[in-house]
Amino acid sequence: MPLTIALSKRLYNPMIAPIKKRLAQAFPIYELKITLCGSNPAIWRRVQVSGGTKLNRLHDVLQVVMGWTDSHLHQFRVGSIIYCLPSDDDFYPGGEQRDERRFRLADIAQREKTPLIYEYDFGDGWEHEVVVEKVLAADSEKKCAVCLDGKNARPPEDCGGIFGYYDLLKAINNPKHAEHQQLLDWLGDPFDPSHFDLQETNALLRGVKI
Repeated sequence: MPLTIALSKRLYNPMIAPIKKRLAQAFPIYELKITLCGSNPAIWRRVQVSGGTKLNRLHDVLQVVMGWTDSHLHQFRVGSIIYCLPSDDDFYPGGEQRDERRFRLADIAQREKTPLIYEYDFGDGWEHEVVVEKVLAADSEKKCAVCLDGKNARPPEDCGGIFGYYDLLKAINNPKHAEHQQLLDWLGDPFDPSHFDLQETNALLRGVKI
C-alpha cells in the first residue's frame, strides 16, 4: 500500500470528522436591537440569531419581528457598502453592491456595538438601526431566531414613511380631521400603535428558515 494512502487512512477517524464539521459550523449567537429610525416613542425589537445567518435570511427574520409584509425591496448598509439581492435595474444607487446571499451576519458585524442599517421599501424609506448588543457563545440547540422583547407596532405599509405615519396617527385620533374617516377606511382594521405580541412573533419565527 502506498505510504500516502496508508497515512491518510491512519489519520482519518470517522468518529472525529462529524465533530470537526459541527465545530466548523458553530457560530456565536448575536443579540441584536432593531430600532425603526425616527420613531418616537421608539418602535424596537430585541432578537437573538446565529452569527452564521445569511443576510437574505436575516432579512426574513427582521420582516417577521417588525411585522412587515415583505412587499418591497430591501438592503443592508454598512458604511458605503450595500448588501442586497442582485438586480439588473438601478434600484440601488450609490455605494459598492454585494450579493447578500453570500454574506453572513458574522461577516459584516464582527464585534459588539457594531451598527448597520436595514432599509425596507425605498419609497417610504423605512430605515432600521441594527446594533449588535451582545456576542454570545454558540448554541447548537438554537435552531431558529428568538425575539426577546419589543415595543410598539410597526407603521402600516405604504403610509408615506415615518412622517406620513405620524400624520396618519393624528388624523385617525381626531374625528374632526378632514381625512379622519378616509384613513380609517384605508386602514380597514383597527390600529393600535402600542401593540406588540411577543408570543405571536416567536411563533412566526419558528417557521423562518435560517
